[in-house]
Amino acid sequence: MRDYRLISADSHINEPPDLWTSRLPKKLKDRAPRMQRFEEGDAWIIEGAIGPINFGLNACGGLPPEKQSPWAKFEDIRRGGWDPKERLKEQDKDGVDAEVLYSTPRPLNTIFWNNKDPEWHLACIQAYNNWLSEYCSYAPDRLSGVAVMPTIGAAAAVKELQRTMKLPGMGSVVLGRWPNGSDNIADEDDKFFAVAEEAGVAVNIHVGFATEAPRAHSGSKRDSVIVGGIRIMDVPVRIQELVYSLALDRFPKLIVPLVEVDCGWVPYIKEQLNDRFHRQNPRTRPQAKMLPSGYMERNFRYVFITDNFGIAQRHWIGVDKVMWSSDYPHTGADWPLSWKSIEKSFGGVPADEKQAILAGNAARIYHLPPAKTPKRAPAKAGAR
Repeated sequence: MRDYRLISADSHINEPPDLWTSRLPKKLKDRAPRMQRFEEGDAWIIEGAIGPINFGLNACGGLPPEKQSPWAKFEDIRRGGWDPKERLKEQDKDGVDAEVLYSTPRPLNTIFWNNKDPEWHLACIQAYNNWLSEYCSYAPDRLSGVAVMPTIGAAAAVKELQRTMKLPGMGSVVLGRWPNGSDNIADEDDKFFAVAEEAGVAVNIHVGFATEAPRAHSGSKRDSVIVGGIRIMDVPVRIQELVYSLALDRFPKLIVPLVEVDCGWVPYIKEQLNDRFHRQNPRTRPQAKMLPSGYMERNFRYVFITDNFGIAQRHWIGVDKVMWSSDYPHTGADWPLSWKSIEKSFGGVPADEKQAILAGNAARIYHLPPAKTPKRAPAKAGAR
């Protein structure tokens, strides 16, 4: 098998301009998300969005801060976002052995999760998942696709999970709302959780649920402060929902990675949820089989970009529950110097723990396949 030394459990692609215009059914083509040229650069025009959705900050990994801009022309961004052959070169330059790949959340999938037309919603999601499978099948030992799940009812989500997990290059799924389409777990969602658990498919939550239609990055000072800031605000709510609905008692083997939310907060949330649980009336609180912290240790995983405190507190979190993210090609990326950043954070961490956090945990959770090529020499860029 490939000697995985560094796996990003959270990286991204850049959707090509013709993804939906070339793939949606004929009767929906006039409503297909499309890219349009503006004076400032290119942006997506998508039904339900609040104005054109730019993508410059989703494609600026490796640029110095002073050169990062919300607006960009598609032909000016790196090709690896949509060309898998080029993506492998970008991985090699950064010393990354494999990546778990998500969509561009703000401009695209948030729209799908907020659109009220189930036919359009499902068609757009299936077109994206098909494209991502084609992209990742180029090198499935290095590119693991995360299929977007529809949120128009659990039955549709079950069908799409079963369909996409048969496609080459696909390894897990992501939810933007609960399968029933709301922010509250419903009984019907058990159908989806049951299938995911039985198949051993990780059900990811990336940053948080989509609760409103997105708008473009403005480039203003206020926007610059908010974008990419504290990302943990939503996931403690989702933890409580899964615990208090008793879904994790019914599906004890379900794995829910909380992605791009870091991990230093985990011990605090464990303590506080346990405290609140103990203070509730035993007759009226949910009859959970464990304290909330037990589910956080058994069912959840945590993906960080840079979290020195979290690494220092790794034993309070669980070494086997933490995974590294490059976030490439978004603003959080240290590409092509990820190893240099890692070495600054992992001083004093034993080699076996370091390997688990940087590669082993992700390879196991996302079922990365054996390598089809010989072990590669270390990349020249960055420090190992």
